[in-house]
Amino acid sequence: MTHTSTLGSGIRSRSMPGLPLKRILITKADGEQEPFDPAKLEHSLAQSGASSTMRARVLSHVMHELKPGMMTEEIYRHAFDILRREETVPVAARYSIKRAVFALGPSGFPFEQFLAEIFRAHGWKAQTGVALNGRCAPHEVDVLAEKNGKRIGIEAKFHNDAAGKTDIKDALYVYARYQDLRSAPEASSRVDEGILVTNTRFTRNAIRYSQCSGLSLIGWDYPRMRNLLTLIEEARVHPLTCLTTLSDSEKRRMLDKRVVLCKHVGTPHLLKDFGVKPDRVPHVLEEAKQLCGI
Repeated sequence: MTHTSTLGSGIRSRSMPGLPLKRILITKADGEQEPFDPAKLEHSLAQSGASSTMRARVLSHVMHELKPGMMTEEIYRHAFDILRREETVPVAARYSIKRAVFALGPSGFPFEQFLAEIFRAHGWKAQTGVALNGRCAPHEVDVLAEKNGKRIGIEAKFHNDAAGKTDIKDALYVYARYQDLRSAPEASSRVDEGILVTNTRFTRNAIRYSQCSGLSLIGWDYPRMRNLLTLIEEARVHPLTCLTTLSDSEKRRMLDKRVVLCKHVGTPHLLKDFGVKPDRVPHVLEEAKQLCGI
């Protein structure tokens, strides 16, 4: 029996010549394979704000290009290129948020700054690289956030590509660190909670351990309701690496100066200081305005 699923755009997934669509396996970044799901692609396009016409256009193109074993990165690239050429600003930028967070690397330090900005946007006071003394040992906390008398320590685990997963060793380490800080002799070094945050995913063992121990985890799509992506979107705290109107070298110069959010590039003077040509400045400002609400 041929598998079909009706998509919001009106396109129906159809069997391809010689190979049912439901059996076409694509390859994820970590090397695992899964059946291509056009509904999943359409959902991500809809989340980015793509019109129904554009979603149909992208799906039609991808399904025409689809081959067994195709990398998910290649599928993303096909979709992104079409959105960047043909859709209105800032749809392509929204679609590229996950890759934009990877582009904060390679050191991981801009990711810590980005996390601090996310927590600030949600009403917390946040500092990066804070030295605290636990009951048994000193610790440097990636991000220390405070709100309504509560203090949380955030451990940032940054991966440069989608294949990286945060495993149980990291969860064990973070749990032990924040147990030590909970019982610190000095009140100024105590925290109420520790959170392990990653820009990719957690292994099953890491999730199992955290659920048993009470350690809080935030991953790209974990937990389902309050994950990194939803925290970014709710507060419209997009990394400047989302901006398709900036070159890679311009983004790197800004990151080196600790400019990590697209809303921080909202002045012509700043953009010119970082080498953006005057004729391109209005395009950058317009994209930043529509994406981040500056």
